[in-house]
Amino acid sequence: MTDRLILETKFAVTDAGEIEALAWPFDTPDRVGDMIQKGAFANVNLPLTMLFGHDQNDPVGVWTEAIEAPDGLRLKGKLLVDDVARAREVRALVKSGAVRGISIGFVTRKATPRTGGRTITNLELLEASLVAIPMHPGARVTSAKSAVKALAIADAINRATAHFSQRNYRA
Repeated sequence: MTDRLILETKFAVTDAGEIEALAWPFDTPDRVGDMIQKGAFANVNLPLTMLFGHDQNDPVGVWTEAIEAPDGLRLKGKLLVDDVARAREVRALVKSGAVRGISIGFVTRKATPRTGGRTITNLELLEASLVAIPMHPGARVTSAKSAVKALAIADAINRATAHFSQRNYRA
């Protein structure tokens, strides 16, 4: 018999609408093979529009920080939950886990073709959207760091439990 520990977690924004995201991981391609190099986001103009699903008629907040971290472009911002009803709906979608992805809208300024895609070295970032399925599989909401850690811990416990159960260890 295999015992499993299940931890229920939710990827969530704060009640005030504060949100953090890894908007684009460096050094890995998106679903069409494009990669964006560190330095390409050097000229981000803030505040940056936060849309839902790239719909220009559905702004739900603003991104107020953009940092090129070692792992990718990290954004911090706020859903306008006090002023925009749709922002409250989107917050509920993020809290439920139905929406976990981030997708960016940009204009390519400089890119080099390569097998399977492009390497983008300069771009103009126009917006960053909350989406259900992002173009880059690693682009995601990260504001619930405790939830991400809890999922990793639960996975490790489940793997260890399965390992010990296979070897018939008994207490």
